[in-house]
Amino acid sequence: MRRPWVVGVSGASGTPYAAAVINGLLDAGAAVDLVVSRAARLTILDETGSAFRDAHWRDDLGTWLGRDLAAADLVHWPAGDLAAGPSSGSYPVRGMAVVPASTAACAGIAIGLSKDLLQRAAEVNLKERRPVVVVPRETPVTRSHLEHLIALHDAGAVVLPASPGFYGAGASATARQLVDFVAGKVLDALGVPHSLFRRWAGELGAGRDGRESADDA
Repeated sequence: MRRPWVVGVSGASGTPYAAAVINGLLDAGAAVDLVVSRAARLTILDETGSAFRDAHWRDDLGTWLGRDLAAADLVHWPAGDLAAGPSSGSYPVRGMAVVPASTAACAGIAIGLSKDLLQRAAEVNLKERRPVVVVPRETPVTRSHLEHLIALHDAGAVVLPASPGFYGAGASATARQLVDFVAGKVLDALGVPHSLFRRWAGELGAGRDGRESADDA
């Protein structure tokens, strides 16, 4: 039985995080069900110059991800389709990542608003006690946003802010390395293997000057 990971992309800035997570899942051989909110389409266009259209979603996604998707196990569900597979707990999935997660998406999931398929799918996975990772990318945050994040935590979600660490590549880390660090943490939370960042091995400075960590030796 096909059991994909659902990836929800909301309208917050940070579409490179979403692309890195999707690429990481596909690299691991995982099936992916994708839900891109209406606001996210505008953010993708603004941040990458690429459109994301329902009628051409596979071609548009390939352009956004920078990869050939001919052999990828992918399903796209329009955000307005509340009768889609991921809207039901009986639809078999492994869990869900919402990346990036806007304040509106966090609030809607936390209070069970289900205003679109992204929010509904996240709520379904929470009620089914499946892994749910929410990646907020907003700073600074208001009290109401913090309260919604606490509600998500209490409901069983992993709240994983887009907060990259520098120990893997040092202070000269590229934007790609910082994005991959966050994406790797998302995949860790989902239990999906990857090699997106250098793991801490108890050696100071292992990420600088090309020095190898114990994992790479």
